[in-house]
Amino acid sequence: MAETLTIESTVKLNSGYEIPRFGFGVAYGYGKVEDPLELTVPGVLEAFKVGYRHIDSAQLYRNEREVGQALRKSGIKREDVYITSKVPEDGDPTASIDASLAAFQFEYIDLYLIHSPPPGKETRLKLWRALLEAKKLGKIRSAGVSNYNIHHLEEIREAGLEIPSVNQIELQPFCQQKPIVEYCRKHDIAVEAYCPIIRGKMDDPVIVDIAKKHNKEPAQVLLRWSLQHGLIPLVRSSNPARILSNSQVYDFALDEDDMKRLDALDCGDEGAISWNPIHVQ
Repeated sequence: MAETLTIESTVKLNSGYEIPRFGFGVAYGYGKVEDPLELTVPGVLEAFKVGYRHIDSAQLYRNEREVGQALRKSGIKREDVYITSKVPEDGDPTASIDASLAAFQFEYIDLYLIHSPPPGKETRLKLWRALLEAKKLGKIRSAGVSNYNIHHLEEIREAGLEIPSVNQIELQPFCQQKPIVEYCRKHDIAVEAYCPIIRGKMDDPVIVDIAKKHNKEPAQVLLRWSLQHGLIPLVRSSNPARILSNSQVYDFALDEDDMKRLDALDCGDEGAISWNPIHVQ
């Protein structure tokens, strides 16, 4: 029997705020010379059109300004959309948050993350304390991290500091990072999954077979797997048809055998397709 089709549309964070279960990533401008406005604004508008209310950005992506423009152009109220951004590992967190607020033209940011763990425990804790101070000042509502391993999270806990609300890591069937996920669940840290559809590399026979079984796209199977594991997947596309199809994952369920077959694809760190800097010391 397939498990229930009902999946809560939001997740209650340890900060008290709720985050939409499904997110739209906008990493278009990263590492590119051209103005990401050409892709970001129409992409975000299309995402809003089909129902996304959670946008994941970062200073490194160079498109916070465009995300803010898209929201204002959409006519959707600011309080009805959840916005995430991130401070670079080598950035000044106070200046970064202020710059993000100015770029978005927002009074607050729903979630601000440390983009990746910088080398050195004290450097990491300094960054984290700065995010907590911004949270006290009302500049951000929830503070979190990205690409943090267990030892990074333990540093925060052992220092007696407020634990992150979110840890955003690469998560897909070939790279399941199970120990990190288990730790986060134990300590009430929500887990966001980036690269959930393996950047389009979905031709594995198991994924294709399950997709055929349910008459769904491979990407939809991967996103459903993520949702049924209680994760918060972040998808990214500039193709309107793909933006829509990626959101259509609530009308079917993977059964126990499907989940077991996908779970068995785990290759540990070797299955990562992104940078996955979880071993920084």
